[in-house]
Amino acid sequence: MGRLLSRHAATLLARNTIVSCGIFAFDIALLWVLVQMGMGKVAAAALAFIIANSLHYAFGRGWIFKGTDRGLAEGYVYFLINAGIGLMITISLFAAMIRWTPINYLVARVLVSVVSGLTVFLLNAVLNFRRL
Repeated sequence: MGRLLSRHAATLLARNTIVSCGIFAFDIALLWVLVQMGMGKVAAAALAFIIANSLHYAFGRGWIFKGTDRGLAEGYVYFLINAGIGLMITISLFAAMIRWTPINYLVARVLVSVVSGLTVFLLNAVLNFRRL
């Protein structure tokens, strides 16, 4: 049983990593475009995060956590709550890094994504896309 759970968890994490890399590339590109258009870096990071995470939900529901028993609307609400936690982590760490370090804003966003991405994955795996 423990071995099956470990294999299942590894499959979920691998799928999430594949999707997250593509969605994150979109997120970073959107962040860059928004900043180039004159939006503030923190506001642009928040907007790009929200748009990218909404897209991530579709992939999460359809492929990463396929087979979930949670309804579509209810799952999206849980997903938004988890994404909100991720957004708070992202914006807090991002704002701190661009204010108190010389790191480029895109590099800072990449570094912050490791912490927030794993947090949101774990929240969704445990609380949202589970088989009831």
